[in-house]
Amino acid sequence: MTSTNTLTIDAQPGPFSFDSAKTALVVIDMQRDFIEPGGFGESLGNDVSLLADIVPTVAALLAFARKHHWFVVHTRESHAPDLSDCPPAKRLRGAPNARIGDAGPMGRILIRGEPGNAIIEPLAPLAGELVIDKPGKGAFYATRLGEELAIRGVTHLVFAGVTTEVCVQTSMREANDRGYDSLLIEDATASYFPAFKKATLDMVRSQGGIVGWTAPFSSLIEIDGTTRAWK
Repeated sequence: MTSTNTLTIDAQPGPFSFDSAKTALVVIDMQRDFIEPGGFGESLGNDVSLLADIVPTVAALLAFARKHHWFVVHTRESHAPDLSDCPPAKRLRGAPNARIGDAGPMGRILIRGEPGNAIIEPLAPLAGELVIDKPGKGAFYATRLGEELAIRGVTHLVFAGVTTEVCVQTSMREANDRGYDSLLIEDATASYFPAFKKATLDMVRSQGGIVGWTAPFSSLIEIDGTTRAWK
């Protein structure tokens, strides 16, 4: 028998069905250091406006999830102040103007408790929503995410956030290996490199959904009758 909470949306490579009572929204790394001018992302020479452009859609997706009583998870890529959970290979890779743990305009870069490590204000977590501090790219590695989802009987995940090809894709692949059915909302994710986003969407839904499904936010709106009313 189909649950009254079951929703089916148009997606690629085919319809995506999920029970709201067993679904979680996972918003990946919508942090000041990645999205706002003056943060770590810009220090690497990236155009942060490409990430900022998705904020209204992510805000609307959060409102949708809260309306449907999904479990909501926010992640932050972050490290302990003593960098004990940041391998030298990660900290020293590449040639940015500032590295993880160095002082930046928003405090020490990607360090827990620093202003730049915070989730941007329009997407701030509400009381009761889970905030995961992750030392790696994936949301499951060295975190309690798996345990928290299991406690709540979650079977389906809806993903949003940044960047598409790194932390979002890594988290989706981790979820796939753990048996979750996952949907990536196409216009609620972004990359500093638009070609990388496109390639990732193609990879995720290839071969019959080898990693998961993708769909625009409008697919959720169509089944719900919700109006996109944000400012």
